[in-house]
Amino acid sequence: MFTGIVEELGEITAVENLGDASRFRLRGPVVTDGAKHGDSIAVNGVCLTVVDHEGDEFTADVMAETLDRSSLGALAVGSRVNLERPMAVGARLGGHIVQGHVDGTGEILERKPSEHWEIVKVSLPADLTRYVVEKGSITVDGISLTVVEAGPDYFTVSLIPTTLALTTLGHKQPGDPVNLEVDVVAKYVERLLGSSQGVAR
Repeated sequence: MFTGIVEELGEITAVENLGDASRFRLRGPVVTDGAKHGDSIAVNGVCLTVVDHEGDEFTADVMAETLDRSSLGALAVGSRVNLERPMAVGARLGGHIVQGHVDGTGEILERKPSEHWEIVKVSLPADLTRYVVEKGSITVDGISLTVVEAGPDYFTVSLIPTTLALTTLGHKQPGDPVNLEVDVVAKYVERLLGSSQGVAR
């Protein structure tokens, strides 16, 4: 489980095409500190498993399912990525509950800078709109953010200078894809309510 609080901005250093999968090598001095085979690291919001680790780099295999459902397939050598290690038991939950299971992808539609923050508008797949509400939480490229406006096919978030400086959202432009994970609590509530409606009273 993750919190959506990005620990560092890493970099893709190698991409190996395995046919129905890809193997990424990524640089991240913070997240590789103490890393070992089998550990989980979120890469742009996608939970990946460490295959190998050497120095400040680690490798991870990305299966076709993940490449199809996320924006990781668009990454290349030199791409910057948001990195986060799983939350330690007993640690503060600074963002919100993030599983690292991407629900779909959106696209940066518009950026509106102001003096001290920036409003970013992101497209929202139709099957995810019911989970997104104003002032609710959403994960964009692994970043826990608060929804400012929830439209019929988009949402907006307000980014503070720290987020702009330390994550991929600081340099992504209109047309760029982003990974989206909606609040898992909303999905469980929907499932439970749907089940209760079918129970005889």
